[in-house]
Amino acid sequence: MTSMKLSLKHLILSVALISVIFTLCNSTLSGYRISQKTLIENTLETNRVYAQKLASTTEVFFKMTLQTLELSSKNISLYMRSDEFKPKLFQEADRLKNQTNTFNSVVIVAANGEILAASPQTLDIVGKSLDSTGGQQALNGKRPLISKPYLSITGRLIIFISYPIFEEDGKYLGLIGGTLYLKEENILSEILGEHFYKDGSYVYVVDEDGRIIYHQMQERINDHVPQNPVVQKLLKKESGSIRVTNTQNVDMLAGYAYIPAVGWGVVSQRPTAVSLAPTTDMMKEMIMKSLPYLLLSLILISLISKVIAQPLQKLAFFTESSTQNNQDESLKKVRAWYYEAIQLKKALTYSLGFFHDKVDYFTYQSKTDPLTKLTNRRTLDEETQKWAENGTPFSIIILDIDHFKRVNDTFGHTKGDEVLKFLAEQMREVSREEDICCRYGGEEFVLLLHDLNSDEAFQVAEKLRKKVESTVSPCGDIITISSGIASYPVCTTNLSVLFEMADLFLYEAKNTGRNKSVASLGNHQLPSVSADAIR
Repeated sequence: MTSMKLSLKHLILSVALISVIFTLCNSTLSGYRISQKTLIENTLETNRVYAQKLASTTEVFFKMTLQTLELSSKNISLYMRSDEFKPKLFQEADRLKNQTNTFNSVVIVAANGEILAASPQTLDIVGKSLDSTGGQQALNGKRPLISKPYLSITGRLIIFISYPIFEEDGKYLGLIGGTLYLKEENILSEILGEHFYKDGSYVYVVDEDGRIIYHQMQERINDHVPQNPVVQKLLKKESGSIRVTNTQNVDMLAGYAYIPAVGWGVVSQRPTAVSLAPTTDMMKEMIMKSLPYLLLSLILISLISKVIAQPLQKLAFFTESSTQNNQDESLKKVRAWYYEAIQLKKALTYSLGFFHDKVDYFTYQSKTDPLTKLTNRRTLDEETQKWAENGTPFSIIILDIDHFKRVNDTFGHTKGDEVLKFLAEQMREVSREEDICCRYGGEEFVLLLHDLNSDEAFQVAEKLRKKVESTVSPCGDIITISSGIASYPVCTTNLSVLFEMADLFLYEAKNTGRNKSVASLGNHQLPSVSADAIR
């Protein structure tokens, strides 16, 4: 009897231990895989959005630059006919060169290729012939041109942007153009130049031939990499995201976007190993926190197994002695066996429920921004898709902290994190229960407003903006925000376009002074971007 009791107890303990360990391993593995998948998807989406944002900004830059040159060409067409107006040409060249940091140099050229004026004048090229690759292409084409990158006679990698000059009767007089040195400072280099981090993430740009024109490592500029899978997609004028092994044999999570105006492609990528590093840490944390509960479960199972063994001993005794005495009544009492079996089931159910709670916890973590506790991009996409499918009208507010980099640089990243949490709390205070507050990425946030039109959303954005600018932030200083607002389905029924529109309105708010809200409808002024840019 004693042997059977010990054997049965050990068997129950072994089965229970195997079940608990299996449940723990299965739950841990499931959580690990879910976390990996979520991190990969989030990183790919973040890089895609970042690359698209850079591409959109670059597209707008080139269009605005051509518009500037077009206006200048009309202003100086009257001065191209006589040498007595040459000072006017020099003045215009200097104005274009010095009023912004767009061009590294500016030239005004006659139809025969003679350079009539240049800035800076230290170039000493006035009176000479414009024989550069980009210049000859512009003179022959007699149309607005953004040249391919090419090496100048000084060894610089440059592009030439030009606009033709015509008389009122249509006679071709020449062109006005500017050069951008791709390895030197200008507005374009500020947009596309340094976007890399110490964890191995970086941005690079290729031209329409698959040649690198911007890269964090200067020695990689001008490398020809058409065999790169991401570059191959850009050469096909595609935009998106992909997991890829680059030409340096590094596993990368890349987002890429095509720039139609110049045929370039922007790639934002991060090493997969860096992106997945938090998953291992989360799994270790989960296991360590689970150990006390696991030990408690084993103690309870041991006690239950003892309780189970005792009734079975009695059952065996009554069965053995039933040949001599009528033990029916005694055997009926042993029917408590089913009660004990239920207790074991409850213990296992408890353990299984505990580990499922852990899976639910990590699922919640995958949908929530860990810093601000707002929803993340994944949840935002699910909700907007759901609302759109149900035909629910809504508005989105994309907002961004003005000069947030200055907060980090001045007060440190810890204070910067507190400022982000401060803004998240302000968003909660101005939103309703049915609204959704989301951290979009970095210092950019989104308010998803259920069943509000653009005018109503504008009021919410202004309420939040005024609340933020009138409250001292955790860094001890006032911060401000800029917002872009778009509404579904009034603006568009395409969710991707809806977010692009709101992002453009945010860009307009930033570009026109910051600390303001720009909406898409109602009495609020639309941003000055073209319909092509919105599409």
